[in-house]
Amino acid sequence: MILELDCGNSFIKWRITAKSDAAVISVGVVDSDAALLEHLRNLPDTTFSDCRLVSVRSAEETARLVSVLTNAFSVTPVCAVPARELGGVVNGYDDFERLGLDRWLAFVGAYHLVKRACLVIDLGTAVTSDFVDAGGVHLGGFICPGMPLMRNQLRTHTRRIRYDDTEAERALVRLVPGRATAEAVERGCSLMLRGFALTQVEIARGYWGDDFAIFVTGGDAALVADVLPGARIVPDLVFVGLALACPLR
Repeated sequence: MILELDCGNSFIKWRITAKSDAAVISVGVVDSDAALLEHLRNLPDTTFSDCRLVSVRSAEETARLVSVLTNAFSVTPVCAVPARELGGVVNGYDDFERLGLDRWLAFVGAYHLVKRACLVIDLGTAVTSDFVDAGGVHLGGFICPGMPLMRNQLRTHTRRIRYDDTEAERALVRLVPGRATAEAVERGCSLMLRGFALTQVEIARGYWGDDFAIFVTGGDAALVADVLPGARIVPDLVFVGLALACPLR
């Protein structure tokens, strides 16, 4: 079996898949290296012989995690690295090494699944969008704050905005004008993300008419799913690209 890791700025997403057919056996999200080790050690009857990962953390943080995994499970993790081209996709950044690896692998994975023009929207701590044409050329994309960043900025810089996560969750049941601070903030931020998503679709239509696929991924994908009919919601899109970047024999 294979341990796959997506090490983001806020969380580590992990899953274990079968080496023979890539069937997903176990998945999880943790907020620290220590929590990852605890979860993996407590898995019942689950072992893995290989590990591959993508990280947007610093080189030092990534090396530390690799060392911990090597010592704890006697595996040698294979790490994704920047590339000018992968899976038929050409990196569109002038300096290809500056493109976030998780973002890169997500739209490489999307193109691999459809082999046609695609728009990829990833809603995490930050929100990103990327455009890949039918020939696999990355045309670029956009980055803006995601729900966690928008929420935290308002809480940090506005003294009277104070509410907990339970209130935030309740606030998003409906998107009518808020009659409490939590409702106003959460619904306002959600509407901003929905507007962003719709704008990306209009840009894509300017390139390709209606001949393109839409992929939505990331922890807050559900916030925009209903305004993007026909979009493919693929939570593990990064892992599709990771398998291409780090093939295992």
